[in-house]
Amino acid sequence: MKIPRLKIFTLSFALCWALVATAGELTVSAAASLGAPMRQIAALYEQRHPGETLQLNFGASGALLQQIANGAPVDVLATADQETMQQAVQAGLVDAAARVNFIANRLVLVLPAQAAALPKDLADLAGASYQRIALGQPASVPAGRYARAALERAGLWERLAPKLIFAQNVRQALDYVARGEVDAGFVYASDAASAGARVKLALEVPPGSAIVYPAAPVRAGARPREAQRFVEFLRSAPSREVLLRHGFSAL
Repeated sequence: MKIPRLKIFTLSFALCWALVATAGELTVSAAASLGAPMRQIAALYEQRHPGETLQLNFGASGALLQQIANGAPVDVLATADQETMQQAVQAGLVDAAARVNFIANRLVLVLPAQAAALPKDLADLAGASYQRIALGQPASVPAGRYARAALERAGLWERLAPKLIFAQNVRQALDYVARGEVDAGFVYASDAASAGARVKLALEVPPGSAIVYPAAPVRAGARPREAQRFVEFLRSAPSREVLLRHGFSAL
């Protein structure tokens, strides 16, 4: 997906969202890989804070950042990497002092459930058995950026380039694999866990740097106090328990 098209989409998205956002809601934009556990965490938070309502928005971390930059009414940003959050800090879009790290993840290679054999290492992906390999678009999807870095370290990025199928977010990459539309894909361990028997776990892939998820209140958010409270809740024991059950890793 080309960045100019993404900007047009996010600007339109921001304008439409502004029409439906209400003052009584806390809007949380979170990385696509956080989808299922974040919904459970939101329910726990609402139980503990009667009257509070969370509106959740999921997508690639880079796309979420662009939505905020284009004026989307967001209160909390939670990304799947430090790089995107640092870009938000440098642009003055989030409260750097209130930024926290709340969970970690691992990068893995998965295959469709019907795959007859598993690769022994990344070099096997150059073989004829693997003609289509899914990963998130590195420009906007952290999992894709981690995958590219791993392939570059292995000297395989250029060699595998003709086989690569780029997804708009890590969950789309997982869906490609689960539906058998590709021969392999790079996703997070939490995504592989959520897919269950629909995929086979082939390899854990060293990402080169720790995969740590940060969250921070958005400076332009309408409810800064509530945003800070939710960010802190992400570090609480109940939230951590939910995330660990979904295949994430403790910090």
